[in-house]
Amino acid sequence: MQGIKITFPILGDDFVLDPPTYFSVFGRHITLYAVIIMAGFILAGLYIIKRRSVFGLTQDNVYDMFLIAVPTGIVGARLYYVIFNPEGYFGAGNWLNIFKVWNGGLAIYGGVIAVSVGLIIYARVKKIPAGAIFDASALGVLIGQAIGRWGNFINREAFGYETDVPWRMGLTYPGGGTIFVHPTFLYESLWNVIGFILLHLLSKYHRKFDGQLILMYLVWYGFGRFWIEGLRTDSLYVFQTDIRVSQLVAAVTAVVGAFFLIRNWLRAKKEPVSLYADRVLTVADDTQAPDTDDD
Repeated sequence: MQGIKITFPILGDDFVLDPPTYFSVFGRHITLYAVIIMAGFILAGLYIIKRRSVFGLTQDNVYDMFLIAVPTGIVGARLYYVIFNPEGYFGAGNWLNIFKVWNGGLAIYGGVIAVSVGLIIYARVKKIPAGAIFDASALGVLIGQAIGRWGNFINREAFGYETDVPWRMGLTYPGGGTIFVHPTFLYESLWNVIGFILLHLLSKYHRKFDGQLILMYLVWYGFGRFWIEGLRTDSLYVFQTDIRVSQLVAAVTAVVGAFFLIRNWLRAKKEPVSLYADRVLTVADDTQAPDTDDD
């Protein structure tokens, strides 16, 4: 991918980028994609740690969540990709390719599904409402996704169909040919940034029940991903059909999220419920109560 020059005509003819895809440390290649993904994890973790008390969580809870999220997220993202892109992974001599994550092939929805299962189990073991954990996670996921999409930019991947829109992205190949495409990585990154801002504000001023933010995330991200996925050229499909896997998942999660969001909102209006964070503060004394700093 390195060597493919990136341009944005809207920024002028002199704006040309050719970012490296990796750097070397003691002779070993480290991909910038991995560094960007890790940066997203770290910033998401710092944010959740800072605001943990809003959701009734302790610092140990947050650490546990990330210890669960990292391995399950990688495994889930890989399995999702392999299942819906079986060529090169199944059959004689190909099975070991499944484990070669460093060669690429991860799907965000698979990671989200796997992490969700892990966190549900954790919530049951710790007797914490899953909604409280998922609300905190939703904000962290939006941070991670917004940053992680720039790894696709570095790799010159996850772009859309050719287009002539003013904000198109140009890809000039070593042979000299140039194509102008939808910068779908940028669309999704910006969509996630806006979603994060909205949910952050809602978490501070208008959160009525545990699980509200994760349901809003499902609706927001599902709607945006459905539209953006339709522009991409590298979609995974449901086996031998023309149905894009991520579009299908996005549509289903958005509809399901909207249904439960409206249902729970109406219930909360009729019979106000207390948030888990409020119940924790009620039963804990001053020395045991979680940090209430919400700057």
